Amino acid sequence: MTPAPLALPETDNAETWVKERTSQTLTHVRELAEQLRSAPPSQALEVLKAWDQLSLELGSLGGLAGLLANVHPVEAVRTACEDTEVEVDRLRTELTQDRALYQVFADLPADQTDALDPLAARLLEKTLQDFTRAGVDRDDATRARLTEINERLTELNLEFSRVTRDDVRITTATPEQLDGMPADWLEAHPVNGQGLVEITTDYPDALPARMFVKDPAIRRAVTIAGLERGWPHNDAVLKEMFALRHELATLVGYEDWPAFDAEVKMIGEGRAIPEFIDKIASAAEGRMKRDLEVLLDRYERDVPGASAVSAADALYYEELVRQEKYGVDSQVVRTYFDFAKVHQGLLDVTGRLFGLRYEPVSDGVTWHEDVTVFDVYPHDGGERLGRIYLDLHPREGKYKHAAQFDLAPGVKGRQLPEGVLVCNFSRGLMEHDHVVTLFHEFGHLIHHVLGGQGEWARFSGVATEWDFVEAPSQMLEEWAWDADVLQTFATNDAGEPIPADLVVRMRAADDFGKGYHARQQMFYAAISYWFHKEQPEDLTKRLQELQAAYSPYPYIDGTHFFANFGHLGGYSSGYYTYMWSLVIAKDLFSAFDRENLFDPEVAGRYRDLVLARGGEKDAADLVADFLGRPYGFDAYAAWLVA
Repeated sequence: MTPAPLALPETDNAETWVKERTSQTLTHVRELAEQLRSAPPSQALEVLKAWDQLSLELGSLGGLAGLLANVHPVEAVRTACEDTEVEVDRLRTELTQDRALYQVFADLPADQTDALDPLAARLLEKTLQDFTRAGVDRDDATRARLTEINERLTELNLEFSRVTRDDVRITTATPEQLDGMPADWLEAHPVNGQGLVEITTDYPDALPARMFVKDPAIRRAVTIAGLERGWPHNDAVLKEMFALRHELATLVGYEDWPAFDAEVKMIGEGRAIPEFIDKIASAAEGRMKRDLEVLLDRYERDVPGASAVSAADALYYEELVRQEKYGVDSQVVRTYFDFAKVHQGLLDVTGRLFGLRYEPVSDGVTWHEDVTVFDVYPHDGGERLGRIYLDLHPREGKYKHAAQFDLAPGVKGRQLPEGVLVCNFSRGLMEHDHVVTLFHEFGHLIHHVLGGQGEWARFSGVATEWDFVEAPSQMLEEWAWDADVLQTFATNDAGEPIPADLVVRMRAADDFGKGYHARQQMFYAAISYWFHKEQPEDLTKRLQELQAAYSPYPYIDGTHFFANFGHLGGYSSGYYTYMWSLVIAKDLFSAFDRENLFDPEVAGRYRDLVLARGGEKDAADLVADFLGRPYGFDAYAAWLVA
């Protein structure tokens, strides 16, 4: 029988519910740990099952708390969930440093471990690695210090995220200064009591302003407001975070944090990260210079004698180049992307591609009225596969970017996979970039559900190496660029589908700038790596140096982008993973026929061999199973220079 979905609380009692669930779950996990410690099962497989159940319950609580801490409209609930995250991480550290528990696994008889099936053997290997990386073999004083560090890192991560999320800055402008903005945007932003229009740093406000406002002073003000979120508070938060991560890594025997972090990723070694960054930067050099020359030429027509395009002006002038060189006007393009149609189109496209059916859940309790709920079924019938929640519009106190959150990891027969898509899109017309983002993030959601049908919690959902996590989502973006696909849902007010020739021009226009966009990504990756490797005393100075080395744009004086670079929290030194994943995504997509993107044989193999396997194999092996060969760099390199 398929397990029932999680019953979420009504808003009125959510805080009490979270606290009670936290207390009950932590108590039960400790009981399970004590049973395993004092009276372990006699068979290795049963030991692993007991540990996996414990991990499932603890991980489910952490996922629930991590979600509600970022989306619940009531601050007291968010705070309670942050407290739960601290408690979950504290107990996880306690358990993985418990020598008695470790010995239960280390002392399993060889004849039993040798007889385990490949998945159970993989689970045992990963479990022993977790204990070692947590410092279980260190002395009492070291383990105590590691516990202190982990608790403080959890607190710092939450603080960094909270400050970044809540620091919404506002730029004001007169209606005349907003010449160039779309009519629907202006209609949704009436003047305030002072006769001014407010532009927040939330995506639906800031992105159109940077793309369309003709007044360079307003574009610059909006850009700087976005770059300054979290400053100056997060400067000290990040410095302490970097120092503690370094100390943790060295205490368990690693050279530094990047070495510790990279060990469990596809890249394998910390020192390979800057090598990869420079490889991409070098590959993008020629294309970057060629596109920047075009951009600068257009910029100089308005700013004579300019030697470089400012980041505050880049989106605006990219838009002009797309209009003048490629015949693509984003204000025309967006008329084809009404949010409601895109929302339904996304479900239709992914349902067809992966053989799924989404059934609306009308009586599901959620944390906000904006949230929609769907149960996921196989298209041709069968038991429910999972439940998804779509929370897609901005509001006060909500996570400001786009991400998929786990609500519940799936284990066949034990727990239904439930995931949440958290984004911040317009309720009306969408930029096509946001349509692409929606497809990307939904890819994570599909991965979570399809990968949540196995027997072990450890391998459920998006449980692959972190530098592979983005590849399936990046590949799904391709369906948001195909004319035939888009014409199934992208229609204007007159019901006319988006013209195929416009989509071709949109793709050509999007390819413009991919060289310098790659370099900008390597700038972010360099911040991620070198801030952890070096722990610079002056983060702003090091930012400027890395920007000069990698970014196509000069530094804007007085700004501190790192203070709101959210990936320094979760991705730590591993932001390179986005580009690493893109290299693999381009290779994965090479197996599909561009003239038949819904080929059921190819899509089915991809679904079953990659997505549905979760973390049951190393990512390189999953890709090789699908491609019939190891992944390579050629598809990405060809795309980059084309």
